[in-house]
Amino acid sequence: MATPIGNLEDTTYRAVRVLKEADYILCEDTRVTGVLLKHYEIKAKLMRYDAHASERTHETILADLAEGKKIALVSDAGTPGISDPGVYLVQKVREAGEMIDVIPGPSAVTAAVSWAGISGNQFVFLGFVPQKKGRETFFKSLETYELPVVFFESTHRILKTLTSLHAEYPEAKVYVAREVTKMYEELLVGSAEELFEILEEEPVRQKGEFVVIVD
Repeated sequence: MATPIGNLEDTTYRAVRVLKEADYILCEDTRVTGVLLKHYEIKAKLMRYDAHASERTHETILADLAEGKKIALVSDAGTPGISDPGVYLVQKVREAGEMIDVIPGPSAVTAAVSWAGISGNQFVFLGFVPQKKGRETFFKSLETYELPVVFFESTHRILKTLTSLHAEYPEAKVYVAREVTKMYEELLVGSAEELFEILEEEPVRQKGEFVVIVD
């Protein structure tokens, strides 16, 4: 189930109903999901589910589904299974023959792409940039794509990413969408070097979650 990427008002009517009907909700961080539930006055049991979930946890979930329980899976923000540990659970549930309903909703990827107004109707999404191993290869491989490339980056590595983009593609047009749907959302457009200078000059603009588009 997709959850808001920032603005809680982006929650759909269907999502609220499903959360209310769930026997329990699987979430990455109970504190984050708890804010959403409190906003919509939803009283539901929360169970932590992240990339470190054990096999025993998966067995419990599958057993509960087999008994007919309604279980909702959410991520901290956005859609589970998209750069998110929920993909493994979805595979396990499908292998077990249990029914899966997808509840669509907010997406930082499509929000940023539509906001940027890039030409054409196709793009390549690459998830998060590798933190260490494979990072250099990641940036060198962007030239193999003929379409605009979209990926996520964190607050701690955005300057490093812009440095790498400038080194490999100094002439490329880069879009940086920051804090999409949140109070301080903004879209910066220019060369990697230009955007680096903007963020370096105002460190506060380095904070938040970033969607980067290289066109």
